[in-house]
Amino acid sequence: MGKQPHLLVEDGDLTDIALVPGDPGRVDRIASHCSDVETIAENREYKVVNASYDGRPLTICSTGIGAPSAAIAIEELDQVGVETVIRVGTCGALQHGIEIGDMIVASGAAKDEGTTKRYERATLPAVPHHDVLSELVSVSKTRDETVHVGPVATDDAFYAETEEYVKSWEEAGMLAVEMEAAALFTLARRKDMRAGAICTVDGNLVEGTQKGETEDEELPPKAKNNVERAIELSLEATSNL
Repeated sequence: MGKQPHLLVEDGDLTDIALVPGDPGRVDRIASHCSDVETIAENREYKVVNASYDGRPLTICSTGIGAPSAAIAIEELDQVGVETVIRVGTCGALQHGIEIGDMIVASGAAKDEGTTKRYERATLPAVPHHDVLSELVSVSKTRDETVHVGPVATDDAFYAETEEYVKSWEEAGMLAVEMEAAALFTLARRKDMRAGAICTVDGNLVEGTQKGETEDEELPPKAKNNVERAIELSLEATSNL
């Protein structure tokens, strides 16, 4: 098998488990917690790094924004032997009382995007693997985090999230909206991979707090270091997976 056309990796280049943030810049941020860091490839929105955390070899691979580019990453990670993928991201809360800095572990994802529909019927579920879901919840509770476990909505039209969309998600009990989990869960299930997702809340759409406000000096500590804590939780989870 030759080099994958987007990730630019070959069979044997990577480890069996990968943390998959959207932002390429977050790859370096995750790697700063690790040892034995080696950049394997960089191309477009994809940056791929191998590292070790607490003696556990792992891969870190960015997926870019949205389900289409995330699906490409999962397809190619599967082709080179990766067996477990964990999304480490951010999300917008959809329920009152969920605060900036809280953690959300997705128990499923509504397919409000177009990518998964090219693979299968919309009625088929987009759910994480039980092992990964359980480990993310366990680690979060051990660290005494405020963690919400439940379904999220995956949407691929960031600027088309109208009040009507937000209200419908809220009424359906969706905890948050993000842009990649449905594709991650769907592709992983179809390829017999394990998948999970932990996202930190960076805004609450029903309460009117917007994405990008988490650097405000007046915000509480958990809102200012929320991404860093999500990274630490995901790395701890890899140790037992």
